Amino acid sequence: MSEPITRRQDKKTTSKRKTFLKVLLLIGMFLFVTVGGTTAYFVWKLDNVATGSQQELERGDKSEKRTEAVNPSKDNISILLLGEDARPGETRARTDAIVVATFNKTEGSVVLTSIPRDSRVEIVGRDRLDKINHAHAYGGVDMTINTVEQFLDIPIDYFVKLNFQSFVSVVDALGGIEVEVPFTFEEKDTNNKWITLHEGAQTFNGEEALAYTRMRKHPQGGGDVGRGQRQQQVIEAMIHKAASLSSITRFDDVIDAVGENLQMNLSFGNIIALHTYAASLNNIEMLQIEGDNLMLDGIYYYEPKQESLEEIQKRLREHLQLDARVVYNEKPEEIITTQN
Repeated sequence: MSEPITRRQDKKTTSKRKTFLKVLLLIGMFLFVTVGGTTAYFVWKLDNVATGSQQELERGDKSEKRTEAVNPSKDNISILLLGEDARPGETRARTDAIVVATFNKTEGSVVLTSIPRDSRVEIVGRDRLDKINHAHAYGGVDMTINTVEQFLDIPIDYFVKLNFQSFVSVVDALGGIEVEVPFTFEEKDTNNKWITLHEGAQTFNGEEALAYTRMRKHPQGGGDVGRGQRQQQVIEAMIHKAASLSSITRFDDVIDAVGENLQMNLSFGNIIALHTYAASLNNIEMLQIEGDNLMLDGIYYYEPKQESLEEIQKRLREHLQLDARVVYNEKPEEIITTQN
């Protein structure tokens, strides 16, 4: 006997809902989440979140490294994901998480590049070398974007910024995440209380997940590089957990957790256009900038290795096809890219 139509439709609806949630879990990084637009209620709620979170950039709707504005529905794009460590009452704080996501429309592929927060780079607008996470404290999102664009030599088309309280709320709304901890260590939570994270497979709540991503002073922690790797590990764990969810109540809680502490310049239409990358989210390419520890005047910096930086710049420019021109054959579905 064939399966009832209503049951097949329910399964299809659940599948779509999971797909959209996976896409925007990536974009929110720990961060920004949504559910499928299969019901009027979720479309309405997501639209409200997107509209209420809009922040315009001083430069306008396109990067100065672009000749014209891009469209996620047809162009390769980049999104800067920022995790802000703002305390109550602070209007502008440092960014403790800086990740660039690039999207290739032809391949349907996604690359995540983690930038260590203590990376010593030129801060655009300050004419000095400093830690890259200070750019946001000095000049907000605009100065951060300008600095990352110069550092990686690519345009930053969009940004998504959340504070770490949102991160905690999102993980809790997901019902926790599964993480493989490489060694036992202690770290403080947002209430300044010590918690112990044990070696092995663990189910983290929001506070534990945040402590795991923040730790960098343990001898085995790997410093800023290790911190970036743990951030990427947690992103993947959140994506996998989102894919397994079936509770509408959980989806609702996740949207509420994100919407309260979100800023971005992605429109509702931009977000929906990203659903085409859903199939790639279980095979994300992760990049990490190599560097050396550096002490200057008693201050710690992470000094990026020029060779590693140039390799990543080249990979990202290739992924965004910035050094190629697109040639259309007689058949509209056939596209060839050639180097200039």
